[in-house]
This record gives sequence, C-alpha cells and structure tokens, in this order.
Amino acid sequence: MAERDQLEVDVLVVGAGPAGLAAAIRLRQLASQKNAELSVMVIEKGGEIGSHGISGAVLDPRALDELLPDWKNTAPLESPVTSDAMWWLTSSTAKLAMPFIPPPLRNHGKYVASLQKLTKWLGEIAEQHGADVFPSFPGQELLWEGERVAGVRIGDKGIDRDGKQKPNYEPGPDLLAKVVILSEGPRGTLAKQAVEKLELQRDRDPQVYAVGIKELWQCPEGSVKAGSVIHTLGYPNPPELFGGGFIYGMAGDVLDVGWVVGLDYKDPTTDPHDLFQRFKLHPAIRPMLDGGKLLRYGAKAIPEGGLYSMPRNYADGLLMTGDSAGFLNGMRLKGIHLAIKSGMMAAETAFDAIVAGTADAAALADVERRFRESWAYDELRLARNFHAAFKGGLLSGMMNAGVSTVLGGRGFGISDHLRNEPGYAQMKKLSERPPREREKRVKADNVITFDKVTDVFNSGTMHDENQPAHLHVSDTDICANRCTVEYGNPCQYFCPAAVYEPLFQRQPDGAVEGRLQLNFTNCVHCKTCDIMDPYQIITWVPPQGGEGPVYTGM
Repeated sequence: MAERDQLEVDVLVVGAGPAGLAAAIRLRQLASQKNAELSVMVIEKGGEIGSHGISGAVLDPRALDELLPDWKNTAPLESPVTSDAMWWLTSSTAKLAMPFIPPPLRNHGKYVASLQKLTKWLGEIAEQHGADVFPSFPGQELLWEGERVAGVRIGDKGIDRDGKQKPNYEPGPDLLAKVVILSEGPRGTLAKQAVEKLELQRDRDPQVYAVGIKELWQCPEGSVKAGSVIHTLGYPNPPELFGGGFIYGMAGDVLDVGWVVGLDYKDPTTDPHDLFQRFKLHPAIRPMLDGGKLLRYGAKAIPEGGLYSMPRNYADGLLMTGDSAGFLNGMRLKGIHLAIKSGMMAAETAFDAIVAGTADAAALADVERRFRESWAYDELRLARNFHAAFKGGLLSGMMNAGVSTVLGGRGFGISDHLRNEPGYAQMKKLSERPPREREKRVKADNVITFDKVTDVFNSGTMHDENQPAHLHVSDTDICANRCTVEYGNPCQYFCPAAVYEPLFQRQPDGAVEGRLQLNFTNCVHCKTCDIMDPYQIITWVPPQGGEGPVYTGM
C-alpha cells in the first residue's frame, strides 16, 4: 500500500463556498488582530474556486457588511435589486401578478449576484489574508481519534474503473487539524459521515430538501433590466407540490431562470427537469427567452428544513457551517448571508478554542451560544415552520407563511413546531396512488427546451470515464426486484442529469431482468439521488479532484 503524505494545520476548512471562505477569512483576521500564529487551509473539490458554486441568487449583504466592511469597492455583484414581482401562474396560459410582495420577499437593499463570481472573489481575499486555498482536493473521509475528528483524507487520483492503480496514481494525503470546519454544501459527504457516527441529528427533525435547477441565458441587447427580480408560484407544479420559479436580471443582458421542486413529493414519476421545461414554455416566461442563447445549466440541492432540522453542528474537533448545517431561510429564498455568518461564528469559536488549548466538544459548543445570540438565529426562528406547513399543499403552506410572519414563526393555531418528515419517506408506491393518465414529457426543441443530456453538456461537466463510479448503489437487486415494481425506478425522473438509466424488463412470470446503467460522467453534483432514493441505498461521494460541473457565471 502506498504511503500517504501527512500535513498538519491548525484549522482545516472543507469546501470553498461562502461559508468556508468566510470562516477562513475571519480566522486570519483574528490571527492578525491578536498577533497569533494560526495556519488555515481550505480545500475544495472543484477544479477552480467557484466552479461548483450555483445559486439563484439574491444576496442580502448583512453578513458581508460584518466580514468585509469595504466589500462594495471590489465585490463582483451584478446589480442592486431594482424591482420585485410575484406571479401566480394559474394555468399553462394564464398569469396573475400579485398586488403586493410578501415581506420576506421584498428585496430593496439586496443584490442580484453570481455565486461562482462571489466565491472566486472570496477565495482571493482568503489568500490575501494568509489562508492556503487548494482546489481539486476532494475530502473523501474523516479521520478519527476515537470520537474526535482529527482530520480529512483526500481522495486518491489515478484509480481505474476496476479499482486498480493507473500509471498516474497519486494517493490522497491525510490532512490533520486541531479543528475541522465542514462547509461542503448540502448533503456533504463528510458531514453525512459525522452526523451518522456521532448522531448529530438526534432529537432534531430530519433535514428536508428541494432541488433547484437553473439556466443562464444571454438575451438580446437591451432586453434585460439588471436587478429585476421575479418569483412565481403555481404552474406547472400540481397543487400538492412545493416549489416555484425565479427570473433574475443580471448585468450584460443575462437572465437567470430557475425552478425549485421540494424533494418531499408523493408522485414517484415527478421529474423536476421536465417541470422546468414546462415553466419556460409558459407565455409569461417564453418571451423573455426568445432570441436568447442558453449559456449554462446546473442543479443543486437546497436544505429547506429550517431551524428544527439543523443538526448539532459541533463535536470534538469538528464544526459545521452553511448548507451542511442547514443555514438557509426557505421563507426568504436566501442562504448566502446565513452561510457567511455561520462561517464567521465557526471561525470565532475555533480561534478561541485553539488559543485556549482545547478543541473538544465542550469548547466548540460555544458556537451554539454565538448562534442563539445572533441575528441569524432570530431570522431562522421566524421561518422555523415554513417548509413543514407545505405538507398540506401550496395554499395551506402560503396561508401558514402569512400567519407565521404575524405570530413570530408560530404555525397554524397554537403549534410552535410543525414536524418535518424525511422527504424520501413521503413518496408513495405506484399501488398507493390512484391510476391516472400521465402527462407526456416535454419534447425538447433545442431552442427554449432541452433534454437532460444537452443540459448536462451546457453545465461544463467533465469526469474521467475510467475511474470508479462516485455514485455507490449498495444493492442493485433492490433496484431490479423491488423498485421497478413498487416505484417504477424514480431515479430516472428525479435526477436532473440523466445519470440513472434503468434497463429492466418484467418477464411474463413476473421476474425482472436487466441492469441499472450508471452514467456517472453526467453527474452535476446536485446530490438529489442521495436524498430522494426511496430505499436510501445511493451514496454520493466526490469523484477525482477537479472534476464535475464548471458553473461559470452561475
């Protein structure tokens, strides 16, 4: 077995998103202010800092004001928000413009932004402050000393599909740290390991997710008003399905168009990508895209569970931030500012613990105090019951959202805690749903609508085919003998990148023959499969470092 290099640092940050980079910047700020020696390393699975960054995004600058007070001089934001609108698409042809904007979606003083550009900029600032930032370093597994997180092992390079070493084989190094800060985004590989081993979700509601699908369009000159923000509800979602659309005007006549679907739906044939194509064909949306050109495509899971679904985000040697720890406000459709604030709180906690000479759970638990005394806690408490209320459908959820803003986040009646359930557990078997004629899927015209494979091409996704698949299906017999019959293989629908291709056929005697083909090179790293598989037998792990999507401008 090849020897692994070892490197020791004071703080290791896994994930160069807004949370991780904010943590690195704040750590180095504190070290400079206190004249302390502190080594900070940030590792990122993407080929470049920002290449896996995707969000809507409307940015609340509150946390940036605290982290980098002069950010307006250099931050690559697209435009201040210049207008807000909310549309209810009542059918495939009709639109109702809402006469007022709900307070959580009023965006005066906010900015439209590209998360890729923002994180690239934050990465440069982190380096200027003295942090070491390394892309193409995927954290593959946590290193343990008993129950203490001691570091992270980086994934090997140069392994072929049969698990054998290729000529370019490089064993991943072991990175050891006094504190590991996990900022991997939603459903992070290492965060999932820590949550399961240390039972960090115990006494908390399960996390629930949505999947956001987004395209970037270059539109004709003069056709896009930078800073315009439109959110939609209704069509093409059925009434029981959580989600909606967004259209944001960026600089240079670029339009962000996206669709969000809650990953707690009941119909196993729900196809978020197909719903997005239908959305673009609506007569309220299509004229904005006519004459335009698709630039980029991507998808990402969104942690929607809220305050009661946030795991305990500290343990011996460990802190978790951002989407990995559920720092997202589903009611406001915003998470970047909360990610940055969570990174700052983790940094301040880690710094104090290291200076004090101990980074055990008791010391790092101070992150909980910081959170509860912060504006981030106040904001998330107000939105604590938002997603859970949509179990009763869109109308019920919207009514509850209105009531909760008046009652300080309390749900209908006197309920202070509406319970979340795992999204995959809410999927119904085909036998449990009344038979009905399924709508035909949209046939791509390659002008406004596209099939999944074409969209994957526009995501810039690249993976070496001669490597082990980074999507692990623990029991393909379940796929064939149970899922085919019980759910109709929903992986072929929920994946927005055509990764899963069930090649199964039922024989006259009832037996199922065939195989599940994994087109893992299509994967855009959204984690939907890991989240929504009804048997929970799919595990997403990082591929070789530097691979995956390239979300330029997203």
